[in-house]
Amino acid sequence: MNTEPQALDAGPPSTMMDDDLSLNLLLERAGQLFGSSTLVSRLPDKSLTRHSYAQWYRRTRALAAALQGLGVRKGERVATLCWNHHAHLECYFAVPAAGAVLHTLNLRLSPAEIGWIAADGGARVLIVDDILLPLYRQFAHLCRFEQVVVFAFSGAPVAPDGLDYEQLLRAADGAAFRYVPHCERDPVAMCYTSGTTGRPKGVVYSHRSAMLHTLTACLPDYWNLRGEDVVLPVTPMFHANSWGIPYGAVMLGCKLVFPGPHLHAPDLMDLMTEEQPTFALGVPTIWMGIAQGYSAAQDPAHPDHGRWRLPPGMRSIVGGAAVPESLIRTLATQGLGIVQGWGMTETSPLATVSYLKPELRAASADERYRRAAMAGVPLPLVQLRLQREDGSLAPWDGQSPGEIQVRGPYITGSYAGIGSPPDNFTPDGWLRTGDVGHCDAHGYLCLTDRTKDLIKSGGEWISSMQLENALMGHPAVAEAAVVAIPDQRWSERPLACVVLQPARQATPEQLNRHLGEQGFSKWQWPERYEFMDAIPKTATGKFWKLRLRELFPA
Repeated sequence: MNTEPQALDAGPPSTMMDDDLSLNLLLERAGQLFGSSTLVSRLPDKSLTRHSYAQWYRRTRALAAALQGLGVRKGERVATLCWNHHAHLECYFAVPAAGAVLHTLNLRLSPAEIGWIAADGGARVLIVDDILLPLYRQFAHLCRFEQVVVFAFSGAPVAPDGLDYEQLLRAADGAAFRYVPHCERDPVAMCYTSGTTGRPKGVVYSHRSAMLHTLTACLPDYWNLRGEDVVLPVTPMFHANSWGIPYGAVMLGCKLVFPGPHLHAPDLMDLMTEEQPTFALGVPTIWMGIAQGYSAAQDPAHPDHGRWRLPPGMRSIVGGAAVPESLIRTLATQGLGIVQGWGMTETSPLATVSYLKPELRAASADERYRRAAMAGVPLPLVQLRLQREDGSLAPWDGQSPGEIQVRGPYITGSYAGIGSPPDNFTPDGWLRTGDVGHCDAHGYLCLTDRTKDLIKSGGEWISSMQLENALMGHPAVAEAAVVAIPDQRWSERPLACVVLQPARQATPEQLNRHLGEQGFSKWQWPERYEFMDAIPKTATGKFWKLRLRELFPA
């Protein structure tokens, strides 16, 4: 009798095909299935231009071929300095198709900041809107683009010193283009995020991460995106990949309506009235302006009375800053539904969404609005935990706070060129978001504070340290400390506490002028100045910002 242990039968291996996830699949799907779908772009003169998906597909493949013709190699960065329009969407898919990495530059930063980020990204090719060439020239000396491709967004002829985007497409053979061999973990896009100290940090997305984020974000309880939707991406395509919506909309063949540079409330309401979007996304300040403008126009005596017809039932993903419950209620009376989301560049960016879970369907209207103003529940594949200062995990009881930490297949595990600093990542591999919050038993996350001193105004970050250093460079300033104060419109604004040099004077206007000379944009300037005899300090000599927030709560 054989008494030797028998090997266990492991059973048959998986029979599934091991195909890589790839954004190229979305491009081919769009060209094959959605040729009649439409892309609408608002031009600088506010006129509209329209392209079918079939045209866009051919143009995108032509751009990919043209980039290869310019010598762009696999893994290289290709930078864009563009508004939201059809050509920028072509870049979103053509650059990865050519095997390169799309690096969108945030045109709202100061020229010095853009120049540093562009140089750090290392792109040799820049694609830029012609109306943004004056901005480019302000930082061109800081980076070394070998080739500058100009998209004639305004319709004006392209100057001889730039490569004409349209001519490149016409000269390229898109039909003969062949995708560069790749795997799903190859990089496709890159964005930079800022911290309270040091330089901005690069986050690089892969085919795999972009596809998984797209597939989960489009689920019914999150974006709930459908092919019949008309999508208005107000969030800039240079801001965390426009929250990933270009990928999702193309995957489903949605009509896309791009606002171009026209982001003021009246312009957006004009576009909504004409194109009737069913889905939009943008930061809270956009929706505050729309709510106020639309409400004012209901007065028969108002000059814009009858001008706008907002799309009934339009839903909008709102993020970048906390959405006040009062705004959600106001927009609901105007027929618009707000869905709060939370995330960051490092999370691709959507990490949580506040939808109403089935067990809460019978909740009162007040409770529904309260939950709508929360950050919401994690997306599928996102793991979330709250870590206390002592290293223990906070319970999900609706009141125990902790630092929000996340991990998952579309959450960055490092930063380009600098690895995984301990200030940003835990020893066991979780991303430290720098935000503090609590979760309740239903899994709803509520943000309560930040562990860092970064100021988030209108969805954009402002560095308090950079403002402080610049202010203290003024000859009349001895000390300067900057903290965030709540703002109903922008969520947060900077407040500067200033100690003047003996026998010296400076006004807020003079200090703002100085900041402008140092390269700060107007939206980065302090909302308010408080002149003090001395700034409170901690025992180690640091500015005591907690005390400043107590002294100036609003």
